[in-house]
Order: sequence, then C-alpha cells, then structure tokens
Amino acid sequence: MNYIYKGSVCSDLDTIKSFIDKTVQILNGIISDRDLMFDIRVILNELIVNGALHGNECMSSKTVSLTLRMSEDKLMIEVEDEGRGINYNLKEYNPSDLKSWGRGLVLVNGLSDEFYVDRNRVVSIKRIV
Repeated sequence: MNYIYKGSVCSDLDTIKSFIDKTVQILNGIISDRDLMFDIRVILNELIVNGALHGNECMSSKTVSLTLRMSEDKLMIEVEDEGRGINYNLKEYNPSDLKSWGRGLVLVNGLSDEFYVDRNRVVSIKRIV
C-alpha cells in the first residue's frame, strides 16, 4: 500500500496540537501497532513544534509543512519550516551541557530508523513492519 499525505499548519501551538491530532487519527486508520504509533506521534510532535518554535519563531504568518509517504514497509515523515535552517550534527550534542535546544532532535533520531536534517527540512524514516 502506498499512501501520501501533505498538509501545513501555521506556527500557532494550539493549531499545531489539533493538526497533529488529526494526522495521528488518519495514521491510526492505517497503522494498528500502538507502540509504533506512539513513536510516530512523538516524532511528529517534536518535528512540527520545533519547526514552529525554532524555525518560524512562532510567527503565525509562517507555516510548517508536513509530507507523509508510506510504502509497504516504511513511513517517511518530512517536515519543513520557513526559517533559515540549522547545521545539525548529532555528535556535537552533549546532554550534560543542559542546553535548552537539541534534545528533541536527539529523541527523534533515536526513534527513527533513518534521520536527516537539511537546513530547514527534516526527514525521519520509520519502518512499519
């Protein structure tokens, strides 16, 4: 089964919550594994909220775009904001530094089977079998 979903949401946290809820509801109709859906929800939440907060600086005139591509064995989650982007290197993150940024991407990397950051576009690939 191949499935593609595209959507976008303004950088307002209340609107983002209902956008993520709607997206998860759609995926619940396709993916029955609850543990897998928990991971996917965390990934979606971290990436979309990070795009709104850090990329778009909560400017409601800017959007965060989401593309989901599902094949028989994997789900690709692509999130893009309207910010300048980042140079992200997982190896540079040190949890003992107690920084207020970077933890969400470390978490998403840990939950993903593949993870890429390209400036203001982030891709998480999760196996679904």
